[in-house]
Amino acid sequence: MHQGSHRDHEGAKKLFAMIKDVKVAMMTTADSDGQLRSRPMWNQDADEAGDLWFFVKQDAPVTNEIGRDNQVNLSYSDPSSQNYVSVSGKAEIVRDKAQIEAKWSESLKTWFPGGKDDPSIALIRVHPEKGEYWDSPNSTMLHLYGYVKAAVTGESPKTEKKAVDLGAR
Repeated sequence: MHQGSHRDHEGAKKLFAMIKDVKVAMMTTADSDGQLRSRPMWNQDADEAGDLWFFVKQDAPVTNEIGRDNQVNLSYSDPSSQNYVSVSGKAEIVRDKAQIEAKWSESLKTWFPGGKDDPSIALIRVHPEKGEYWDSPNSTMLHLYGYVKAAVTGESPKTEKKAVDLGAR
C-alpha cells in the first residue's frame, strides 16, 4: 500500500469524481518496440489511496508490456457529460487472491469463466502520478447557447482544463 492519499486536494477530488462512473478506460502502454498500444479496460473503483485497479489475464500482452515499462496512461471519456480525463502513473501486476476476491464482481465471468478462482486472473494496479481533466458544460441548452455565442462573438465556449499532481503527499 502506498503511503498517504493523493486524492485529498480539490483538483484530485474532482478528477476522481469525474472518472468514478466511467465504465471503460483506455490503457496505453509501450510494446517491445516502443510503440504505444491502447486497449479498453473495465474500470474498477479507485481504492482509498487513489490507486486504480483493472482485471487482466496473466498472459495478456499488456502484462508483459508493464513488466518492461510500467509507465502507463489511462484515458476516460464521458461524452454525455462532456468530461474527459487523462491519468498517467506507474502500473504493477498483482496476483494477490485477497485483492482479487475483494474487487471481484460476477459480471467479470464474461472474461474469466472460472470465476475469481480462474488461474489466469490477475489485477493491474495503477498508482496515479499526474492527471488532466477537461470539464465542459453538459446541458443541451448550454451547448446551444455556446454555439450561438461563438457564432455571434467569435469566441469559443469556456472549458475548464486543469492539470493535477496526483503524487502522494
